[in-house]
Amino acid sequence: MKEIDRFIQIKTNNLKPSKGRLLISEPFMGDYYFGRSVVLLAEHNNEGSFGVIMNKPVAAEFNEVLKDFPEFNAPVFLGGPVETDSLFYIHTIGENLEGAIEIMNGLYWGGDIDSLREMILLKTVEPKDIRFFIGYSGWSADQLQNELKRNSWVIAKVPRTKLMRMDPMTMWDKILDNLGGNYKYWSKFPIDPNMN
Repeated sequence: MKEIDRFIQIKTNNLKPSKGRLLISEPFMGDYYFGRSVVLLAEHNNEGSFGVIMNKPVAAEFNEVLKDFPEFNAPVFLGGPVETDSLFYIHTIGENLEGAIEIMNGLYWGGDIDSLREMILLKTVEPKDIRFFIGYSGWSADQLQNELKRNSWVIAKVPRTKLMRMDPMTMWDKILDNLGGNYKYWSKFPIDPNMN
């Protein structure tokens, strides 16, 4: 256990949280939502932060979640513990979807839902262009900063093209491996350290 503690206690990297960056959870975070999660920050400012969990797909299909939409085979994910009765989305459609807000180069948050319904109906958007999330993740003004000081998260940057193509089931491991150093060992730790 001492060796595991040595790796967990390393200081997080020098990247600061900002819109478009990722929060990668430390390996023993036992939270239902955030355990081994990758959170894309859609916003980060003095008032707080919010984003969506990128690597927790749900079993429900899009048309089971939004029954009044045309048939569409886009992935649906667990976005976080806030507003779990609402659906949020990120996409690469850009300004073609009115009201969309750019998160990073080529990746957008939200937009007019009626316009999106029409784009799906006209087949001008493909499932690979968009991801839907049940709920979102949010932090009050200093909450995220305090969690970073406790080394609950490490911050990473991944280009939009790579992020949208990554397999959600291996995303957490791959990003940690790419960070290198001691972080690559995080993905090797068992979920329950007593099982080591």
